[in-house]
Amino acid sequence: MTEVTPTLDPTLPRRYADFDTLVDAIEYAAKGIRGANFYNARGDLVESLTWAKLRDRAEAIGRKLVGMGFEKGDRIALIAETSADFAAFFVGCQYASVLPVPLPLPTSFGGKEGYVSQLRMQMESCMAGGLMAPAFMSEIIAEASEGLGLRFMGSCTDFMNAKGNGDLRLPEADDLAYLQYSSGSTRFPHGVAVTHRSLMANTHGMGYHGVNMNDNDRCVSWLPFYHDMGLVGTFLTTLTCQVSVDFIPTEEFARRPLSWLRVMSQNKGSVSYSPTFGFDICSRRAALRANALEDLDLSSWRVAGIGGDMIRPDVMRAFHDTFKEIGFKDTAFLPSYGLAECTLGVSFGEVGKGIQIDMVEEALLSGDRHVLVNSAKGGDVRMREVVNCGRPLPEYDIEIRNEDDVALPETKVGRVYVRGTSVMREYFNDPETTRAVLSPEGWLDTGDMGYMKGGCIFIVGRAKDMIIVNGRNHWPQDIEWAAEQLPGVKNGDVAAISVPGENAEEVPMILAQCRLSEPTERLKFIDDLRRHIQKSTGVTCMVELVPPRSLPRTSSGKLSRSKARNQYLSGRLQALAS
Repeated sequence: MTEVTPTLDPTLPRRYADFDTLVDAIEYAAKGIRGANFYNARGDLVESLTWAKLRDRAEAIGRKLVGMGFEKGDRIALIAETSADFAAFFVGCQYASVLPVPLPLPTSFGGKEGYVSQLRMQMESCMAGGLMAPAFMSEIIAEASEGLGLRFMGSCTDFMNAKGNGDLRLPEADDLAYLQYSSGSTRFPHGVAVTHRSLMANTHGMGYHGVNMNDNDRCVSWLPFYHDMGLVGTFLTTLTCQVSVDFIPTEEFARRPLSWLRVMSQNKGSVSYSPTFGFDICSRRAALRANALEDLDLSSWRVAGIGGDMIRPDVMRAFHDTFKEIGFKDTAFLPSYGLAECTLGVSFGEVGKGIQIDMVEEALLSGDRHVLVNSAKGGDVRMREVVNCGRPLPEYDIEIRNEDDVALPETKVGRVYVRGTSVMREYFNDPETTRAVLSPEGWLDTGDMGYMKGGCIFIVGRAKDMIIVNGRNHWPQDIEWAAEQLPGVKNGDVAAISVPGENAEEVPMILAQCRLSEPTERLKFIDDLRRHIQKSTGVTCMVELVPPRSLPRTSSGKLSRSKARNQYLSGRLQALAS
C-alpha cells in the first residue's frame, strides 16, 4: 500500500530556498524523506513521490530533452494536470535549461473550440517547440498544434518512450526558469519571464517571512499548476523549503470541495491557500449536508492563506462560523497580496493574527474607480471593509503613486508600484507590453489601486480593466473579441466591464450597442451573445443592450471601459428595454 511522504524529517536541516537555482533546491530536498502526494476527489492517494524520486525522474527527463535536440532557452508547453507527471516534467526542464510553460486544462474553458484556439495562441506566443499533455487530450493537442512544427507532442509516457539521451545542461541563477501566463483565458497572452534568482528570492520570502514554515508544517492544495498561486505558492515553495505537500486535482475540488478539508483533516495539514471563492463554496456545500463535518478535524490548520482576488471578510467569517466546531480558528486566516509579475508573493499579514480590516468610504471619481480613505462613519456615507494585506516582503520597495506618477503619503489611495528581486524580467517576446508596465529602474506598475497604512498595504481595486471571476483573471479584450465574432457585432460595439454583485463580488458584464428594435430579436441577441462568450472564454456574462454610438470613447477614439462602467453605474448610460 502506498504511504504518504512524512511531515517530519529529522534527517535534513531546513533551508528556506537559499539556493542559486531550482536544480540546487531539488538536489538538496532529495537528501530528505519528504515529498509530494497526489490524491483524487475521494481522498484516496493515487501517487506518492519523495523529492528524491521526483529528482530522479526529472533528471531522466532533462537528459532526454537534451538528447531530442531541445536547446537552452527553448520552450515546451506543459498542460498543467495535477499529477506527478507534470511535477517531474516541470523540474526536468530545469536539468536541460529548457523553459516549461504551464497551460490550463480544457475544463477551464467553455468549449473545445475556444480551448483549442486559446492553446494554439499561447503556444505561438511563447514559440513552443514541444507540448506535453495527458493522454486523454491527444486529439485536442493534435488539432491545436497542427502546422506548428513541434519537436515533440504527446504524453509523459510517450516522451519517455521516445529516442534521445544527452548530457545534463544545468542553469545559472540569472537564467530564465519558466514562463507563467499572467491571465487565465486571454486573446492576448502575456508570458511572465521568471529567472531562477527571482524564484528563489520569492520562495525564500514566502517560506521564511510570509508563512514562517516550521518542521511540523504540511501543505495541502487544490490550486491549479498553471496559476501562480498553485505553481509557485504550493509546489515550488514546498520543494525549495523541503515541505511535504498533498495535491488534490482542481477539477475534483470543483465537484467535491469538501475533499480539500478531508485531506487537511486526515493528514493534519497546517498550511493551505485559496482565493476567497474556495472558502465560500466549502461553507455553502457544508450547509447542504447534515453530516458534512463528520470525522473532520481542522485543529492543525495553522495558516489559511487568502489571495488571488479581492478578499471578502464576510466570506471568511462564514467559513469560520461553519467549521469552528471542528477546530478551525479564525486566527489562522493569513491575507496576502501578490501577482505573477512578481513571481507570486508581495506582502503577507502577520501569522496568527487573522484578518484585520480598515473601513473606507466608497466614491466613484470620473474616469476611473477610486476609494477614498475616510474615518467618518456617520450620515449617508457608504463604507466598505478593506483587508490589511500585510507588510511587503523584505526584498521589495513599494510606492503608491498618483496619476502624475508622484509618490503619495500613507492613507492616500493611488496606483501600486513595486520593485524587487522577484519582479519579472519581462513579458516574453513582448517588449512593447513590457515597457508599458516596467520602468528601466525596475519599478513594476501592478495596475492595482491601494494605500499604505502603518507600513502595511491595503488593496482597494484595480486601475486596469482586468476582470477577476472566482480567482481567475480575464482580460476584457478577450471577452469583447469573443462577442465580436458573432455575426452582426462590429468592432467597438461591445465593452466588457465588471459590476458589483452580491456581497461586493465581481460580476462580468457586456454592454452591447444594439440596432434591433423588436423585443424578441433583442432577447435572442442577448442569449446568442451570452452563449457565444461562454463557449469561447468560459466566462458567463450578464448582457445589457445600449443605444448605438452610446459607448464612451477617449480623445483618440478608443473605447473607454472605465467611463462606460461609471456611466452605467451612475445611470447616465441607459440600457434598452429587452
